[in-house]
Amino acid sequence: MIGREDLPVLAAGSRLFATGAAESSFQLAVDWAGAVLDTPVELVAAGDLPPGTLCVAVSLVGSTTALGEQLPEGQEPARAVRALERRLGRRAGAVVALNLAAENALLPLIAAASLGLPLVDGDGSGRVFPLVEQTTYTLGGVSSTPLALAGPSGELVLLETAPDRVEETLRPVVLSFGGWGLAVCYPMEAAELARVLVPGTVSLLLEAGRPGAPRSVAAPYGVRRLCEGRIVAVEGSSGHGADVTLPSAPSSIVVEESEGLGRLVRLEAHNEIVLALADGAAVAMAPDQICMISSADGVVVDVDKASPGMRVEVLVLRAAPAWHTEQGSALGGLRAFGVPL
Repeated sequence: MIGREDLPVLAAGSRLFATGAAESSFQLAVDWAGAVLDTPVELVAAGDLPPGTLCVAVSLVGSTTALGEQLPEGQEPARAVRALERRLGRRAGAVVALNLAAENALLPLIAAASLGLPLVDGDGSGRVFPLVEQTTYTLGGVSSTPLALAGPSGELVLLETAPDRVEETLRPVVLSFGGWGLAVCYPMEAAELARVLVPGTVSLLLEAGRPGAPRSVAAPYGVRRLCEGRIVAVEGSSGHGADVTLPSAPSSIVVEESEGLGRLVRLEAHNEIVLALADGAAVAMAPDQICMISSADGVVVDVDKASPGMRVEVLVLRAAPAWHTEQGSALGGLRAFGVPL
């Protein structure tokens, strides 16, 4: 069960490797969760649900900054879930996360509490990717559509399109909402969810967020330290020339290693860091997650907030096994971010 007393540890765990989280919007999500958790939410394994239970994934779509500026009215989860239920002609029996970073760890909990449904212990990535279709659900053959999207001013859109057109269709709609919306998507039965889920990740965040727990607890498939050093350059880029649609422009961050060989580590970023080069040799790449951790306060440094002089530790989180397949690499590897191999 997850109750109000568990919010601080879940919130802390969700921030350990999360990039792009705006403080105001994250605190809003924490307060929102606290307001709706009158009764604790049951945390269940997908395999413990009746196999035919309809499960739906919940995620923020758009800008976390916009969430903090364009405040929710509170009924977004219920409106989106009910719209998808009307389209499917079935009632949802459980909620699951798309990913578990920052706000996206709390919004599924908010939806479950608002609707009186259990929350499935797991998510659809085991890490974070920028696009709705970049999930282990997709890798398992589950479509993200039909998808219901609720906006903060009463908007409600039901989207049905080819899976590879979801992102380009969603983006202008989200902008018209004011920059963010709450998506309910990937409808599937519990038996199917158990097959495509990265399991147990909510429990790991709860464990990792407890005082004194090592950060590595939140990395179920392992984490390694690439280097520690000082950012010496942050460079913009005109892009890699590939036909790829992502929410942000590419950039490069150069870290001078302060120990060992004193290497220059170049971090290539496109919405997130996708490739690390040490003295020109590739040492880490997507689909594994590459994070800069501030040496000053232990907080993840967002790519767009990196600046020369900052001291950082660069960590590499091993992605779930599904991402290290040919299909997984195509969906979440370098080429998916517009970086040629």
